[in-house]
Amino acid sequence: MIWGLFVAIAGLVILAWPLSEWRRRPMDRAARDDAPGQIADLPSGATHYRWNGPVRGQVAVCLHGLTTGNYILEDIAANLARMGFRVLRYDLYGRGYSDRPRGAQDRAFFLRQLEEMLDHAGIEAPFTLVGYSMGGALATAFAADHPHRVTRLVLLASAGLGHTAPPLPRLTQRLPVVGDWLARVTGGWQLRHMTRQAARIAPLPPALVEAQIAETRYRGFIPAVLSSMRHMLAADFAPDHGRIARAGVPVLAVWAGEDELILPTAPGRLAKLNRTAQQHGIAGASHALVVTHAPEIHLAIQGFVRDT
Repeated sequence: MIWGLFVAIAGLVILAWPLSEWRRRPMDRAARDDAPGQIADLPSGATHYRWNGPVRGQVAVCLHGLTTGNYILEDIAANLARMGFRVLRYDLYGRGYSDRPRGAQDRAFFLRQLEEMLDHAGIEAPFTLVGYSMGGALATAFAADHPHRVTRLVLLASAGLGHTAPPLPRLTQRLPVVGDWLARVTGGWQLRHMTRQAARIAPLPPALVEAQIAETRYRGFIPAVLSSMRHMLAADFAPDHGRIARAGVPVLAVWAGEDELILPTAPGRLAKLNRTAQQHGIAGASHALVVTHAPEIHLAIQGFVRDT
C-alpha cells in the first residue's frame, strides 16, 4: 500500500515536467496572427520584428531583456523615432512571437540571431545600439566584437557587470535536473507572481502586465528563460567593456537608483573598465525604468547623441 502510494506520487512528480509544458500553447502561425510588425525567416528561426521612425533616419537597434518581448521597449523606441531614428526592435528567441529553437542561450546563441537579423534588415552602415537588462549584455558583446559597426552604445539597467535574483529563480538556475523540474512546473507561477508584485511597486500599464503574464502561457518560454539564466546571464562581460573602451565606442549607461536586480556595484565597475563612458542614474527608479522613467531616459539619450 505504502509502496503503491510512493510509486503513484513519484509518477505524478515525473509527469508534471512534460505535462506542464504540454499544457502551454505552441508559438505557431496561429499564435502569430495578431503579431504587430513582421516575421523574418532567419536561418536560426522565425523572428518577430518591428520598425519605428522615418524610413531615411539613422538606424537604432533596441534589444530587450530576459522575460519580455520587444514590447517592453515601446516608449524607448517611440522616443528614439521622435529624435529621427529609424528604430528596429525584435523578439529574442523564446520570447514574444519569435521561435523557440533548441540550444544553450549563451552569447553565441544571441549574437547569431542579432547578426542574422541585421543581415535580413540590410543594415550595413554603423548604427546606434540600445540594450536593456540582458539585452544590454548582448549589446555589449556585439559592440566588443564589431566596434566598427556601432556608432554609439546605450545601456539601460544593463546586465553583465553583476546582478542578483530572487531565491527560487536562483535555486532553479544552480540545480541541474531539480532546477529544470522546478522551472518547468513552477516557473510560470513564479514569473506571474513577480510580475504582479512589480506592478504593485511601480506604475506599470495593465496591458504590459498582461503581455508579460501571457508569455508564461506559451511553450518554450520558461526553458528559454532558464537557459539564459544559466548561460548568458552567468557570464561576466567586464572584458568586453574593456575592449569597447579601447576601440573608442561612445557609451552611455543609465542606471536605476532602486534596481532590485542589477547590483549597485555595476556603475563603479563600468567606470573602472571604461573611463570615458557617460553614466546617468535615475533616483527612485526600479529595474522597470524603461517603462516608468522613459522621459528621463529620453533626455539622457538626447544629450548623449548631441555630444557624440
